[in-house]
Amino acid sequence: MISTVLIGLAAACLLGLGFVAQQHAAYDEPLGEMLRLHLLLDLIRKPLWLCGVGAMVGGQILGALVLQRADIARVEPLLATNLIFALGAAAVVYKERLGWAEWLGAVLVSGGVAVFLAFGQPHGGDAPAPGSPVWLSVLVVLMAAAALVMVALRLDLQTKAMLLAAAAGMLYGLQDALTRGSLLTLARGPHALAVTWQPYMVAVVAVVGILLNQSAFDAAPLRISLPATTAAEPITGIVLGVVIFSEHLRVDPGALTGEILGLIALVAGIVVLGRSPFLAKSERNPAESRDPECR
Repeated sequence: MISTVLIGLAAACLLGLGFVAQQHAAYDEPLGEMLRLHLLLDLIRKPLWLCGVGAMVGGQILGALVLQRADIARVEPLLATNLIFALGAAAVVYKERLGWAEWLGAVLVSGGVAVFLAFGQPHGGDAPAPGSPVWLSVLVVLMAAAALVMVALRLDLQTKAMLLAAAAGMLYGLQDALTRGSLLTLARGPHALAVTWQPYMVAVVAVVGILLNQSAFDAAPLRISLPATTAAEPITGIVLGVVIFSEHLRVDPGALTGEILGLIALVAGIVVLGRSPFLAKSERNPAESRDPECR
């Protein structure tokens, strides 16, 4: 259990550092590049963005290692602490001390994770049977993410960034679930994995999730574009873990109360940290031009 927590926190650290680097690079892109593959083609030429992607991939690899040995409902809350590491990285970069709001957010996030794990005690979970409608759960998540994107296109820039980030978070949660499914299938042999659709779907979901996330980073500062991703991923992953893999959480009244309070504290902490002025430092000078025709 301790090694699982440590690896999960290491994964969250790499994810947080990766998000900070990616947002610094993506925020310089014209708004007209949002939701276009050309945005990724531009970003891939930037060393800072590539370093950020490298850190994120490293975090995802560690996350996959944890998912191989623990349930999604146990891993997702740990990965949600990536915003704490992003905040710490921003504080180091700008050489400023953390205030009471940052400490409050950190306590809420880490405390929410601890409370959820202590009361929920997530356990169990098996690879879905060949005839089980896994695709239906995947379709529901994809449709929900698509609906957020469609709504975002009609709204102001900051709201658009939050909705795109939330859609990206949902896809990241789906990616975690598909990764766990692929790892459980791999236990039956490489051939069993090769003939299933899940590992191929992981690649597709990952690319679309990155595009949505970079579009959110392009639209707004980190304090606006990251918290929604960080909140949506664990919630989506936990729900899919229960629905697809039959993972179990304690459901007696006391446990349910603790689980709900833990998740509320987790989301509240993410919101508090997301409003930190450190995460706003990447917001550019209003005098700078951002392709006015695309506003």
